[in-house]
Amino acid sequence: MANRDWEKMTPHTVDLEGETVHWDQEMSYGQYLDLERLLACQHPNSGQHDEMLFIVLHQVSELWLKQCLHEAHAAADHIRKDELKPAFKMLSRIARIQEQMIHVWEVLVTMTPSDYACFRDSLGQSSGLQSYQYRELEFLLGNKNPRMVEVHRNHRQHYERLTQVLHEPSIYDISLQLLKRRGFDIPAAYVKRDWSQPYQPSAKVEQAWAEIYRHTDKYWDLYELAEKLVDTEYNFQKWRFSHMKTVERIIGYKRGTGGTAGVAYLAKALDLKFFPELWSVRTAM
Repeated sequence: MANRDWEKMTPHTVDLEGETVHWDQEMSYGQYLDLERLLACQHPNSGQHDEMLFIVLHQVSELWLKQCLHEAHAAADHIRKDELKPAFKMLSRIARIQEQMIHVWEVLVTMTPSDYACFRDSLGQSSGLQSYQYRELEFLLGNKNPRMVEVHRNHRQHYERLTQVLHEPSIYDISLQLLKRRGFDIPAAYVKRDWSQPYQPSAKVEQAWAEIYRHTDKYWDLYELAEKLVDTEYNFQKWRFSHMKTVERIIGYKRGTGGTAGVAYLAKALDLKFFPELWSVRTAM
């Protein structure tokens, strides 16, 4: 930098590759993102090199889950109000986030069984089964199971939050309520029921979706809603499958740290469906 140019710089700016950067502004990059606290959240217990990767990957996944919940709750609110266009954007964003979460497993599989065995005992009884954000997302999407709340009974805030979401309609329940308001023959028991209980498929609901799929020009927004929901579940199942195969690759068929059956438990979850009629309608048409 020429001397004349340097004289024009104030004590509060610095020239960086031709750009004038202010370094004493009221809000810096690190302050905005609260980076000091964020980057101080990694505390490996074992001293083993690979434990840091294990911690960071799971923390990244929890951050993405937080964003998924932010989008999914907002999408549910818009569907409830019959404002579908904003909901479509939010559901599309969830699908893109899910793709990022799937890629997390591709990084984790760089860890060999020997790598993981070196620090596995330091996890104690901690388990992904205890992720309250994951459980809230499953409840919101429709996989209701009252027993799963009990895992969090000792953490009052999480227990109360999950109990609340458990007893509220899922995003699929809200979608069926919308179909009912639009004039489709949705049984009364499917628009007002005990939302804490698992959803049971209905032939009437399948017929309603079939009508929408057969006349997409007439019901284009509802057709698009159906496909956005399918995208969400499709990516969720891909995430589940990648999780299962990653666990199988690293620990085989050992039991999980939290006492679950490990791979067998994860494989069973692949049979669960959030929006069953949106899948069965494909065979029925």
